[in-house]
Amino acid sequence: MMLLAKELGLSPPAAVTPRRRPPPARVPASPSGGSPVAVGDLWLRTKGAGGGGGDGFGSHSHESEMDLAMLVTDFLENGGTGGADSRASSDSDSALSDHLADNISIYKQGGDEKENELLSMVHSLLFSIHESDLLAFKRGQCSASCIRHLLVKLLRYSGYDAAVCVSKWQGFDKIPGGDHEYIDVIMNSDTEYRLIIDIDFRSHFEIARAVDSYDSLLNSLPVVYVGTLPRLKQFLHVMVDAAKWSLKQNSMPLPPWRSLPYLQAKWHSKYERIDLHIEQDFHSTASDHALCIGHLKRLKSSLQSELDTERLLMMPIKTDMKRRAKFERRRRRSLLSF
Repeated sequence: MMLLAKELGLSPPAAVTPRRRPPPARVPASPSGGSPVAVGDLWLRTKGAGGGGGDGFGSHSHESEMDLAMLVTDFLENGGTGGADSRASSDSDSALSDHLADNISIYKQGGDEKENELLSMVHSLLFSIHESDLLAFKRGQCSASCIRHLLVKLLRYSGYDAAVCVSKWQGFDKIPGGDHEYIDVIMNSDTEYRLIIDIDFRSHFEIARAVDSYDSLLNSLPVVYVGTLPRLKQFLHVMVDAAKWSLKQNSMPLPPWRSLPYLQAKWHSKYERIDLHIEQDFHSTASDHALCIGHLKRLKSSLQSELDTERLLMMPIKTDMKRRAKFERRRRRSLLSF
């Protein structure tokens, strides 16, 4: 064909370059140091990875699946831009964030003497739990439930009417049904009332692609909630408002499992107080409870970090009070010397 073209005075055709398929879109490496993965592989590779979930301690859950699906969809629709422009903080955004942070601080200090006493007791008991204590559970119950049942046992030994509660609710409107496990303590005063204990409170408010200020609010929440239902509801209102604002920065809607009705259903729905699931004569190994042992380590670490932060924040206040007391003593001595 080349010879024929030369004889006819025609230039040979240009070589045809084969078309190459564009490389798959890629997402950044995960914060934990994992390598980037193609978006098409993201769901398959993370589905069993055990990322943060609705019931806490990094367990894979229905809520985390929906969060991940929404994250992937948003990435595909926005071309992986991440909404960088929408993340810029304006003065009004900063004012809203400060307002919500102030409310959280107020609500954290809103417990009465009995609530604060129970909170201190819960912290002490959680720190006293050893990994070997979890081995009294049968294999298959190794989840955060192990820690809750053991904590209830210790609270009962300490004289509290405590129990593990399981709440269940049917779906309504666009709100999915579900169940939740927590602890309650019946307090006897002039009238009986319940105090709620949730040992992984922050996990209920985790959202996809949260802005930095939302993460700060999330980390300011109690690691373990101890208090009344009305005070718990105050935290829910603040965090739902914060979640709506954070998601709006990335043009993402509030998912139903982070809405106020769904969150309220976890603690306000009908519940059953259940018996302890501890068998004194049962023996298992640490490998049978590796997941629950990991839960306990992370819980203790988060608690210690929270207590250390509060201690640092209180130091200037205590120092100022000491200075004032010292000044008052000097002033009184000077007055008496006249």
